[in-house]
Amino acid sequence: MYLHLGNDILVLTKDIVGIFDIENSTISKATKNFLAASEKAGRVVNVSTELPKSFIVCKGKNKNDPNDVYIYISQISPTTLKKRSGFLEEISNV
Repeated sequence: MYLHLGNDILVLTKDIVGIFDIENSTISKATKNFLAASEKAGRVVNVSTELPKSFIVCKGKNKNDPNDVYIYISQISPTTLKKRSGFLEEISNV
């Protein structure tokens, strides 16, 4: 299954590591460092033409390397993305 992140960008839901609120998550210094390092490595894709509301961490091509991730910046809220992905439904069924 695919998740639409905005501006015609789709990712496989099985590759999603996490969906985060950009405003609340970037308060942490560790998160700021992670995002800065990812951007420096060229692993950040901004799919937003508007004010960003979320960032999505996805596995890269090398699935065995935990450092191989891509970050997508989206104008869609994390709550909407989670609903679209079906994560909330799967969690409620556990």
